[in-house]
Amino acid sequence: MNEMVRAMMNEYPIETTDDAINAIREIMQQITLLGLWRTSFFKKAAFYGGTALRIIFNLQRYSEDLDFSLLSPDMPFSWIDYESGIRSELAHFGFNVEVEQRSKQKQSPIETAFIKAGTLQHLLSVELAPEYTFGINKHQNIKVKIEIDTDPPGNFRTEQATISTPIPFPVEVYSLPDLFAGKMHAVLCRSWKNRVKGRDWFDMAWYIGRRTPLHLGHLKERMVQSGHWEERIPFNDKVFYDLLSEKIATLDIEQAKGDVLPFLKDRRDREVVEKTWSRQFFQSMAPMFSFLEGTPH
Repeated sequence: MNEMVRAMMNEYPIETTDDAINAIREIMQQITLLGLWRTSFFKKAAFYGGTALRIIFNLQRYSEDLDFSLLSPDMPFSWIDYESGIRSELAHFGFNVEVEQRSKQKQSPIETAFIKAGTLQHLLSVELAPEYTFGINKHQNIKVKIEIDTDPPGNFRTEQATISTPIPFPVEVYSLPDLFAGKMHAVLCRSWKNRVKGRDWFDMAWYIGRRTPLHLGHLKERMVQSGHWEERIPFNDKVFYDLLSEKIATLDIEQAKGDVLPFLKDRRDREVVEKTWSRQFFQSMAPMFSFLEGTPH
């Protein structure tokens, strides 16, 4: 096994096969980010989503995908410019990776707002060498989906952050209030067939616990772009509370728990989800929101 990968794996408490899969996937994500940095990807794009929270802001749950947004919708972009950098970086660490461009026309349980016309999708797939398996079925591939929003909604801020593993390197990332807006867009607007994404609700609670203000301006931009709000209609905290209350009233708590529990690394977090999650629990969070308004300078 590559010595750096061995050292990275030693940072994870691996007790089950799921633990091993989550750890290998996260190491692949970090190496992929390093490969993108080496190709100057972050001069054109910013990191956002659950994996950004996990890797940069220490969210205590694992995340499957790598989500990025161009800094401006008028930037020319070609994935070919960056694919070889990812392959090279993963190969350097001993991973033989296949890269598949995914068609947006395929059937998906995610509604159109979340695989919109301006989104490029790619799938990294790695068949593990025997010394990497840690009890994982030898025929199982580890997959990481990459999504790049080439038509980003406006009114957001980014900042530079440093990722320390496998070596320190900088990335451009959405600010926390704008990441929070993206998450609440998912909470309010995401529609799955026959399941609830409990990870969205776990992340919402995480933001509230950090006292992160929600950027209403960026949330409105996202909802207008996805067809869930009219540009001409004001969007304020009262509107937000009404929408959130409606969503909580129809939330399937047991499905939400079942979705998030496999991604929680800490037993105490699992206990909180199992023992406290209810509609009343989430309704009690509403007064804890604070809001950031205005536009970036």
